[in-house]
Amino acid sequence: MAAAADSPPPPSTAAPPQAKSDQIKKPPPTNLAPPPATYVFQLPREQIFRYPPPGNAAKYEKLSRDRERRSFCCRCCCFTLCLLFLLIIAAAVSAVAMYLVFGFQSPSYTVTKVSVHGMNLTSTSPISPGFDVIVRAENPNRKVGIYYLKESSVNVYYDGVMLGYGVLPDFYQPRKNVTVVQVTVAGSGIVLGSAVKTKLRNAQSRGKVPLVLTVEAPVKFKVGAVKTWAITAKVKCDVVLDKLSDKAQIVSKHCDYSVKLLG
Repeated sequence: MAAAADSPPPPSTAAPPQAKSDQIKKPPPTNLAPPPATYVFQLPREQIFRYPPPGNAAKYEKLSRDRERRSFCCRCCCFTLCLLFLLIIAAAVSAVAMYLVFGFQSPSYTVTKVSVHGMNLTSTSPISPGFDVIVRAENPNRKVGIYYLKESSVNVYYDGVMLGYGVLPDFYQPRKNVTVVQVTVAGSGIVLGSAVKTKLRNAQSRGKVPLVLTVEAPVKFKVGAVKTWAITAKVKCDVVLDKLSDKAQIVSKHCDYSVKLLG
C-alpha cells in the first residue's frame, strides 16, 4: 500500500495552452495574386485612352452639320453682297454715262386741266367723286426715249383725304417729244366729315379750292437698242381750282417732279 502511494502521477494528455497572440486572427492579404491565365498590364495615366459615351458621337455629328450649314450661309451672304456691290457699280457707271455721254435731262411734268364731277357737299351720304386730269409730259432728250410701264398710280387729295385713284396708260415716248395723257381718277364711298365739307364749301365760295395731285410711274430709258432698269418717276402738283365742277378752271399750279437714274 505504501509503495502505491509513492508512485508518480500519470502524464497528462491535455494540449498545452496556446499563446495569447496566436489566438488573434491575421487579416487576409490585400495584394492577392491574380488568378491563373490572367495578365495585368500597368500603363501610365497619360497613355490611357477612354472611349467617349455613345451620345457624344451624335452631338459631334450635329455640331459638324451646324458648322457646315453656317459656313454655307456665310458663303452665300458673301456672294450676294459681292453681286449687289457689282450691280451698284454697274448702275453708277451707266448713270454717269447717261449724264456725260448722252447729255441726259430729266423729263418734266405738269397738269393742264382738271374736271370734277360727283362732288355733292350737301348730302350726308358717302360720295363717289370723279376727276378727269390731263397731264403733260415732256422728254427733252435727243438720244433717250422713255417707256412708261404698268403699275403706275395717280391720286387726288384734299386736306390729306384721298378723293380718288387712277393709273397712267403704259406708252413709249420718243426723243424730243411732248405727250399729253388724260387720266381718269375715281373715288367710291368717300366719307367726308362735317368740318371737311364746310372747308370745301367755303373754299368753293371763294373760288380757290386747293387739291394735291400725285403721280408715281415706273419708267425705263432707251438709248439705241439698250434699255435701263426700271426707275420711278414721281410727280406732285399743287393745283387750285375755281370750283368743283366739270367746267373747273385752274387758278394756279405748281409741280415738283423727280426722275433719278440712281433712285
